[in-house]
Amino acid sequence: MEVQQFYYDNKIVKKFIYATMLWGIVGFSVGLLLAFMFLFPNITDGISWLSFGRIRPLHTNAVIFAFVGNAIFAGVYYSLQRLLKTRMASDFLSNFNFWGWQLIIVAAAITLPLGYTTSKEYAELEWPIDIAIALVWVAFGVNMIWTILKRRQRHLYVAVWFYLGTFVTVAVLHIFNSLELPVGFLKSYSVYAGVQDALVQWWYGHNAVAFFLTTPFLGLMYYFVPKAANRPVYSYRLSIVHFWSLIFIYIWAGPHHLLYSALPDWAQNLGVAFSVMLIAPSWGGMINGLLTLRGAWDKVRTDPVLKFMVVAITGYGMATFEGPMLSLKNVNAIAHFSDWVIAHVHVGALAWNGFLTFGMLYWLIPRMFKTKLFSKGLANFHFWIGTLGIVMYALPMYVAGFVQASMWKQFSPDGTLTYGNFLETVNEIIPMYWMRAIGGSLFILGSLVMLYNVVMTVRSGSKVTDDLAEAPALTKVPKRRQRGEGYHTWLERKPVKLTIYATIAILIGGIVQIIPTLLVDSNIPTITSVKPYTALELEGRDLYIREGCVGCHSQMIRPFRSEVERYGEYSKAGEYVYDHPFLWGSKRTGPDLLRVGGKYPDSWHFNHMYDPQSTSSGSIMPAYQWLIRNKHDLTNTESKMRAMVSLGVPYTDADIANARDDMKSQSEKIVENLYQDPDIKKSFEDEKQALGSEFVPLKDREIIALIAYLQRLGTDIKLSDVKEQLSSNQ
Repeated sequence: MEVQQFYYDNKIVKKFIYATMLWGIVGFSVGLLLAFMFLFPNITDGISWLSFGRIRPLHTNAVIFAFVGNAIFAGVYYSLQRLLKTRMASDFLSNFNFWGWQLIIVAAAITLPLGYTTSKEYAELEWPIDIAIALVWVAFGVNMIWTILKRRQRHLYVAVWFYLGTFVTVAVLHIFNSLELPVGFLKSYSVYAGVQDALVQWWYGHNAVAFFLTTPFLGLMYYFVPKAANRPVYSYRLSIVHFWSLIFIYIWAGPHHLLYSALPDWAQNLGVAFSVMLIAPSWGGMINGLLTLRGAWDKVRTDPVLKFMVVAITGYGMATFEGPMLSLKNVNAIAHFSDWVIAHVHVGALAWNGFLTFGMLYWLIPRMFKTKLFSKGLANFHFWIGTLGIVMYALPMYVAGFVQASMWKQFSPDGTLTYGNFLETVNEIIPMYWMRAIGGSLFILGSLVMLYNVVMTVRSGSKVTDDLAEAPALTKVPKRRQRGEGYHTWLERKPVKLTIYATIAILIGGIVQIIPTLLVDSNIPTITSVKPYTALELEGRDLYIREGCVGCHSQMIRPFRSEVERYGEYSKAGEYVYDHPFLWGSKRTGPDLLRVGGKYPDSWHFNHMYDPQSTSSGSIMPAYQWLIRNKHDLTNTESKMRAMVSLGVPYTDADIANARDDMKSQSEKIVENLYQDPDIKKSFEDEKQALGSEFVPLKDREIIALIAYLQRLGTDIKLSDVKEQLSSNQ
């Protein structure tokens, strides 16, 4: 049998390791800044690109796609070569993957703080960057599949199954959720509207968690945990059940993010059913991981690598128990929109993704640099300080969530809300926000200790070189099953067939849920009184999106007595038919805004944006004073309206032709209302006198369009009209 020599590509692994650590520190630091903004809302006062709404998506993207993404690539490029006994098929594609991914991260770090965002959770990046993501991801997949085809190992190990499932599913999710109509270099509108957009987004959003934060890390778990423990995987059969059941069931679960919303009940119930089923394969994987350590528990006590991995797998088990629990409607009614969900997400992110990454890096780096870890004591310190940080982060957020849910829903004996002022809830949980900030600080401290430990380890080691290896050439693979060969054993040497089967498994759920919602009109009953936004309101909505207001405010009133009493009539699917994108939100740091139109005078909104604490004592909302200073660029209004027409919004040619005049008229009415406040009028008269010809009239400033949009919200429908319309549709 011919034995062939070849070199593993270690340099690409080293690049991704360095990027993982760099972006991890950046992402964690932005998260800590956000945590302190809850305590000191004006800590970045006056700096628009550091406002909460703009850097919140920067934090999530940096942690998910920069930190976790680079960790995935580092682990996959290291393990895949060794599992297949071959070098990556293309050094060019490997390096294209690395540099392309880093450029995408840099583009995100620039555009998101500048307000270029689609506002869709975990998919905020604008269309040119979306195209770049697709190209780089496909390059990664092509390189992986090409490498599999030139392998020297006949059967594909379980980790490779998860890598293939990840590649296919993330590609499908990203492409379909990112379908948008560009109206400028960094501006687009989702092709979906309202309820349809919400369903597609959370089909993507939930499965971004499933197939970017979970399945590739399960592949890494199946490789690195046995390596670190020097033990075989506990159960091969369990890994088969784990893989196929997980990828099939996960894809159905997205609607559990939209329970009690305007989404059709059948879609909600499907999401609940499959979410509950998810606990079986998820815990099967956790058990498989933990029992792989059987016989190695003495080593766990002393080896920091295994400590990180044990807590990571335990965190995975906790998060995947809690996810199905939160999908139960009675639990979701309490938890949704509260800080309970923040706790849940961070148990998964910090423990599962964070700790498994740390354990993998502590194992990898000494081997990459042919040396020993600089300090096992510092690694153990990192483990304990990081674990304490996770506990101090998560527990207060659970408490905050319970407090919020309790206070939001309490009624007095006379039938009124006990805590009618939303800010009473906010003030009650400030101590929990302090504890979260301390927990986050401890977690980052541990990461900095790791950075020092790694730097010293690298300095004590040798330069990274490509490892020489040898393996026999792969003999011709028989096409048919051999006698006594199990079906799955046969499938493991058929990578193309395995990939096709995995693709079919993940497509079924998406097709069943999404196609009827997109094509069957009766799923989204129309309301004749709901009209498109005026040109000025459309511009104001874009400002609302730019500033990230959806990160703190929902626009979805659920059919609960407490919510109807607090916010007004519950939401109807037909109210959102012209919303590209939808803005239902997923967290209430502030109150719901669906019915805010006409609730306050224009001057209240003006003062609220200039100094939130002046209108709402105790508010933790930051000031948005640049909206009052900035002249509004309206050069693309007609293009935006024409794009909306292409998406089905019934603007007429006259609406577009008269947009300028209509905006001027609506702006002047708002300015007239604002000038009824003597303080506002005097302020602008003084500014006009001081600036002379350089003075920008108030009607031309961004705040006017935002006020127009806010005052429009919820004013299209009257309850009597809706009941009549819905009864006629039935």
